[in-house]
Amino acid sequence: MNSYVNMGVGALLGTVFVLMTVSIVSEGIFHAEVPEKEGYAIVAEASSEAQAGADAAAAAETPIATLLASADAAVGETVFKKCVSCHTGDKGGANKVGPNLFGIVERPVASHEGFGYSAAMKEFSQGASVTWTYDNLSHYLTAPRSFVPGTAMSFAGLKREDERANLIAYLRSLADTPVPLPQAEAVAPEEAAAPAEGVEAAPAEAEAPADAAPAEEAAPATDAAPAADAEAPAAQTEPAPAANN
Repeated sequence: MNSYVNMGVGALLGTVFVLMTVSIVSEGIFHAEVPEKEGYAIVAEASSEAQAGADAAAAAETPIATLLASADAAVGETVFKKCVSCHTGDKGGANKVGPNLFGIVERPVASHEGFGYSAAMKEFSQGASVTWTYDNLSHYLTAPRSFVPGTAMSFAGLKREDERANLIAYLRSLADTPVPLPQAEAVAPEEAAAPAEGVEAAPAEAEAPADAAPAEEAAPATDAAPAADAEAPAAQTEPAPAANN
């Protein structure tokens, strides 16, 4: 019995020895020195939160003023259903995971009474008077954590412009006196189109000279009947009877 145990232990030790020997030899054969200077540097793509916020803001290509001009608050009420798990919208409504949103448009950021805002949102509200303007709401709703890095709001955002505009139109209605809609930039009237290059405009129709003959002058016919709408001679015209009064 002991002989079998000794044989097993010996086989195990022999296997370990062989494996270690192969590893050491392989390391010596295939070892490559680390170059002092890399052949080329791999620069990781910048992924700072500030850059992400700028990208999110740039994503809103169409100005919110233009989008709101055709937005539908009734449709936005349906979109708001995505928010009700964290927010209330009624006047005097309770705070939930997020603050009550009644009167949110033009409300100072991080100012709703009784709600504990994140440090990132409080920092965002510092400095000049920062309010939830239509532009700020649009950028924030596009990508909350990109526009306000570090915010506790976990909502992924609304990427579709029409959906975002409809929601903002509905949020605007959650107020005693809705904030006036922003004025879209006036589009300058288009200038009259110039004729295509190399193409001359058609000249105005020239007047015929006074002494020029008519284009299609018919020869007088001696036996032609008088025209149907020609005035009849007075001598042959019977006076019309007077109207009875």
